[in-house]
Amino acid sequence: MAQSCTSAASWRRTLAAALLAGPLLAQPAVADDGSREREHLAAVVRQIDLIDRLARQSAAASPRTRSRYHFDYRRFNADLQRLRHGVNDYLAPPRAQPRDPSALTGDYSREARPETGQ
Repeated sequence: MAQSCTSAASWRRTLAAALLAGPLLAQPAVADDGSREREHLAAVVRQIDLIDRLARQSAAASPRTRSRYHFDYRRFNADLQRLRHGVNDYLAPPRAQPRDPSALTGDYSREARPETGQ
């Protein structure tokens, strides 16, 4: 029992360290350089993936008995999915549906009227 608590505590510390170190590893994006911002956001997605893997491993290693306090891995996973989805939507926004153009008339000539000269 002591070993599983130590293991779970170790995973939690690793998870917390990854959460805290992630933003520190990414440099601030330069406003006029969109490619650098995209690179940084792609790195954020990779870090979210790493955190997700660590959380899944921690959830699998957590004791099955409920204690007074427990970490809600399901809610944490939902938040990670929302973060990942938001960044990915920014990086690759869904394309707008092509609009339905109005019908073309196709008749571009007009006859000149003899009396007006047009």
